[in-house]
Amino acid sequence: MQRSAMRELAFKLVYEIEIQKDSEEDQFEIFIENNEITDEKVIEYLKDIKNGIKENTEAINSLIVKNLKDNWSLNRISKINLSLIKLAIYEMVYKNLPYKVAINEVVELAKKYADESAPIFINGILASVVKEKNLNGATNEN
Repeated sequence: MQRSAMRELAFKLVYEIEIQKDSEEDQFEIFIENNEITDEKVIEYLKDIKNGIKENTEAINSLIVKNLKDNWSLNRISKINLSLIKLAIYEMVYKNLPYKVAINEVVELAKKYADESAPIFINGILASVVKEKNLNGATNEN
């Protein structure tokens, strides 16, 4: 499976976790089963995304809030946009995925799944995160 397709599945998983209040482990197993995922590489990638975002939720949310404009709060961001932003931040900051790849892929997913203003909104927040975390070539601080 291509990395872009895996990332799209990861977005869907993060989104489901955002909107459901059930156990994340139960949701994960149901997600794997419902999407008929049998490739161990894909399952491990999805586990890493789920666990990584969960373990770093406070730091990721803090980064998002610090880079919001006009007194926005996390509650005001749609669950789709929030899921995409969290996915990109996790991969850029914690997995050292090149920021251009992470941003481009979630912006493309936003075009497919979110409203028409989402790509610009998401791109703006992630560009601010890149500047703040100095991810454009200098040392990558976690």
